[in-house]
Amino acid sequence: MSLYLPVIPPTNKITAEKAVIRHNELTKPFGSLGRLEDLSIQIAGMTDREHPQIHQKAVFVFAADHGVTEEGISAYPVEVTAQMVANIIKGKAAVSVLAKHVAAQVVVVDVGVAKDIRHLFGVLHRKVAFGSRNMRLGPAMNLEQAEQAITCGMQVLNDQAESGLDLVALGEIGIGNTTPAAAITSVITGLPVEYVTGKGTGLDDLGLLRKIEVIEESIRINQPDPNNALDVLAKVGGLDIAGLVGVIIAAAARRLPVVLDGFITGAAALIAVKLRPELKPYLIASHLSAEVGHRAICKWLDLEPLLDLKLRLGEGSGALLAVPIIESAVHVLNEMATFEEAGVSRK
Repeated sequence: MSLYLPVIPPTNKITAEKAVIRHNELTKPFGSLGRLEDLSIQIAGMTDREHPQIHQKAVFVFAADHGVTEEGISAYPVEVTAQMVANIIKGKAAVSVLAKHVAAQVVVVDVGVAKDIRHLFGVLHRKVAFGSRNMRLGPAMNLEQAEQAITCGMQVLNDQAESGLDLVALGEIGIGNTTPAAAITSVITGLPVEYVTGKGTGLDDLGLLRKIEVIEESIRINQPDPNNALDVLAKVGGLDIAGLVGVIIAAAARRLPVVLDGFITGAAALIAVKLRPELKPYLIASHLSAEVGHRAICKWLDLEPLLDLKLRLGEGSGALLAVPIIESAVHVLNEMATFEEAGVSRK
């Protein structure tokens, strides 16, 4: 198939500048709300609205399994992916609880779970394959599968946006997915595998060494081209990551703020930005993951996370925790009085 990627509009600098001017008129010392001001200005520019609104929010959780788990690189068995999807649908997972707290819809997409879960009501069944292949033995996906998963992500975002959407949060479920995320991070950033690989769901020291070895061998065998994002994604990525790439691109095309979660969604952002560099201003880093490679991703993307809570769960948990901060930034811009309106004397 031929992958179609939509045009990403540039953020509106004039609208952003109007938000700057308004902030300077509000009843507070100049710049005293720090990053809240920066966030609201960024959102004004990306949405092209002087008074942006955030009412309808959704977290997109893409689920897929990874053939590389055959190499013993995860502390949990592959069956957990399907089990956790069911847990999310029941409203009992962390992402479910946090989404309820911030009034965000949870959109769960089966893009590559190894088990047939069509019986689960409440899941979008968009399976491209029953998991990726073992990337230590060859490409994790063929190019067509990678493109199909990206297209799936774009379609899911567009379908959701048709009924109204103001903010996009990203999440994922997939046992073993920190391994392809580390591989992507190493290839794109050029950093050694050992610098960007962590213990995932709880490997011991020997398990971590094995994981590093598997990733290094996977890169050596597949020889992904760092200048070709689709080649990297297909050879050492995963279906969940590919689906998230599609969500990011489609959201930016619609001028929607994209709230990244941690390491896995960050790896998806690396691929998305390589495909469409102009989408980078639409990204917001919610938190700094405890996964060692996430810091390298944030540096490469030039993003400063809003929170540092030592999280390493995934699912979209960190992205949802940042939502109230982002909403607060917008409320401040829109609802605070100016000096003139409040009758307050200036400095």
